[in-house]
Amino acid sequence: MTRPTPTGAGPDPVAGALAANRLGAPSVVYFVLSAAAPLTVVAGVVTTGYAVTGITGLPIAFLVVGVVLSVFAVGYVAMARHMANAGAFYTYISRGLGRPAGIGAAWVALIAYNTLQVALYGAFGVATAPLLEGWLGITPAWWAVSLVAWVLVALLGVTRVDVNGRLLAVLLTAEVAVILLFDLADLINPAASGYSVETLSPSALFVPGVGALLVLATLGFVGFESSVVFSEESKEPRRTVPIATYSSVAIIAFVYALSSWAMTVATGPENIVAVAQRDQADTIFVLAEAHLGPVVVDIARVLFATSVFAAMISFHNTTSRYFFALGRERVLPSIFGRTAARSGAPKAGSIAQSTIGLVTIVLYAVLGLDPLVQLFFYGGSFGGLGVLLLIFVTAVSIIVFFARRPAGETLYRRLIAPVPAAIALAIMVWFALDNFWALLGVPEGDALAWVLPAVYGIAAVLGVVWALVLRAGQPAVYAAVGMGAKAAVAADTGHTAKHGA
Repeated sequence: MTRPTPTGAGPDPVAGALAANRLGAPSVVYFVLSAAAPLTVVAGVVTTGYAVTGITGLPIAFLVVGVVLSVFAVGYVAMARHMANAGAFYTYISRGLGRPAGIGAAWVALIAYNTLQVALYGAFGVATAPLLEGWLGITPAWWAVSLVAWVLVALLGVTRVDVNGRLLAVLLTAEVAVILLFDLADLINPAASGYSVETLSPSALFVPGVGALLVLATLGFVGFESSVVFSEESKEPRRTVPIATYSSVAIIAFVYALSSWAMTVATGPENIVAVAQRDQADTIFVLAEAHLGPVVVDIARVLFATSVFAAMISFHNTTSRYFFALGRERVLPSIFGRTAARSGAPKAGSIAQSTIGLVTIVLYAVLGLDPLVQLFFYGGSFGGLGVLLLIFVTAVSIIVFFARRPAGETLYRRLIAPVPAAIALAIMVWFALDNFWALLGVPEGDALAWVLPAVYGIAAVLGVVWALVLRAGQPAVYAAVGMGAKAAVAADTGHTAKHGA
């Protein structure tokens, strides 16, 4: 999509619009929930939480985190009413804390979301290869399977966003259905201790090591924030974004809390840690096979793979729109601000994300690195930490933004909800950094536990430096940071003024 410049000299290097009015609230919810990857979280994060921490309070932890993020969402969606921009965190932080902070956040967001997306290729290859072995009698390398998924995601990335949404609707519906079926089977087959609710009691959180548990629960929600990323392509964004955000947080909290509690009912709260340490990610499948039989479990294993695939699609779309938002405002090269003529998809951003994914798969295959631990697990933890940092900084930005522009929003939306949300998120960030070694499964004090978080600090500093370079050398570009679609208009205005048109 290009448009002539005011002088008629040729196409504007910034094609400044995504395809509008293609996503209703349900479609945005599908994108958000697919990024959250419910079956992947229930099979992986929940069982890891029990096995690694030895704490049984995960069900109440999901509910607590859900409440915190719901309170954060009050200011988040209120700010969305004042701007619709695919840049989301980047835009909000730019408008709240200033352009240098916004560009620093953009660098962090690009690293975090790209890492989350490419990390999923490791999980998909490992999860799908055994299925193909059972069906075809061959054992393909994980990277070969991941390359097939990569091709599909790359093609979908440049198609219409609503096509992606319809595919995610099918995959997600099946995924959630099987989770609820497993939960029902667990609940109608309780252990000898019966329907204990001790894991839903707040007292379950007042134990040593609960920080790691809260961080794991928080990482399970990563993706809920992406509703704003699709605001420019939404029908009635002022209505769609709040509905999608609140619905997603509520659904995620309910499903995760129910599933993690149902596991403790099936095993008994006193046994869930030992069972999770023994069976790890197979815990839900082992329990389901005892209650539902092997056929249902085989279907569920397929849906586990499609859960990962759906998350790939969702994170790919989110990441490509971050590239687009930065290219449109010329913070990145303007080619990233172009969209495909027919689909309206952010073509250059999608290709860039696909290139990063391909390089990662090839690099891990050549070096013989572990796709599950060193790609999926490390990458997921690292990317999730980045998103948590961005949510916290955005929470502070919301407070500052409304302090400067209080008109049109209630005191509750401007201050009463955002302030406690920012405080709670600050505590979560501290817990995340302090317990990052536990999340990675490395010894306390291991270099990896501080090197990875330090990457975000370095990226943020480099982003701030780049912002200062833009301010000194390209003031018109700097002035348009955070303006979204208006950036292209500002560029045209500056071009017109310069040429006396």
